[in-house]
Amino acid sequence: MQSIVLGGSGIVGGHIVSKLIMAGEHPIAISRSPPADKRAVRWVQGDLARPETLQLPRITAVYCTAHSLLLAKALPSLFSDELRRVVLFTSTSIVTKLNSDIPAEREGLQRLAEGEQQTIDLCTRMGVGWTVLRPTMIYDEGRDANVSRLARLIQKVGVMPLAGRGAGLRQPVHAEDLAIGALNAASSEAARDKIYALPGPDAISYREMVGRIFDGLGKRRRIVTVPPVLWRAAFALAAPLLPNANAAMGERMAKDMVFDAAPAIRDFGWSPRSFRPQFERAFGLQ
Repeated sequence: MQSIVLGGSGIVGGHIVSKLIMAGEHPIAISRSPPADKRAVRWVQGDLARPETLQLPRITAVYCTAHSLLLAKALPSLFSDELRRVVLFTSTSIVTKLNSDIPAEREGLQRLAEGEQQTIDLCTRMGVGWTVLRPTMIYDEGRDANVSRLARLIQKVGVMPLAGRGAGLRQPVHAEDLAIGALNAASSEAARDKIYALPGPDAISYREMVGRIFDGLGKRRRIVTVPPVLWRAAFALAAPLLPNANAAMGERMAKDMVFDAAPAIRDFGWSPRSFRPQFERAFGLQ
C-alpha cells in the first residue's frame, strides 16, 4: 500500500498520518515547507494548487482533509492504475449552512460542495472508488477552532454567554476518531462510492456542550443567558474575543445540527468517543 495524505499537517490529517504509520505504512504528505520531524513520512515539497509540478510515485489510496476543490484539481495528476480509493473530508455544514445569511460563509460552502461533486465525478469517470466523509463539529483539545476556541474564551473571562437557552443539539467529534474512521472507510467495500455524516455519539444541547468544556477546564459552570433580542447588540462588544466569529452564532445556538451515524456504523464500524474534553495537557493546567 502507498497512501498519500493531502492536508497532513492539519488536525485530522496529522492523525491520519500517525495511524498509517502505526499500521506499518510510510505515507506521503505534501507541504509547501516540509517539517523538521519527518518521522516515517515521505514529505513532498510542493503546492497542491499546482499539481503538475509534483513528482509522486504510484499511489493506491488518497486521504484528503484539504479543500475539496484542491483535490478535484490535483486528482488527475494523482491517478494511476493502482489507485483504489479516494477518501475526502468535507463537512456537514454543506447541509446546515449552505443557505447562510452570511455571504462569505455561503460562498465558501458552495465552493466546498462544488469541489466535493467534482471529485465524485472525476473518480466515477476514472473508475476509482470514492468515499466522502462529512464530520460534525471537530475538536482536538488545544488545536481546533471550535471547542478549543470556546475553551480559551472561558479560560480567559471565566464565563460563557449564550443567546437564549442554547437548546440546539450538537454532536462534537474528535479528530483522532475521524482519522480512524477514514482508514476503516478506505478498506471497506461497503463504503465505496458513498457519502457519510460522521457525528459524535453524544447529541447534546449547545448549553451542555459548553458545560462540558467548563468541566474539562476544571472550572465551575458559569453560563449566562442573553435574550436573543439583545444578542446582536452585545455581540459587538464580545466579537474581539472571538476572531472570525459572527452574530449568527447566537441564532444557531437554538438550531439542532444532528446527523444519523447509523450508515457509517453499519458500513465501517464508526465508533467515536463520548464528548468529555480534557484540557490539562493542552493548556498546561494543574
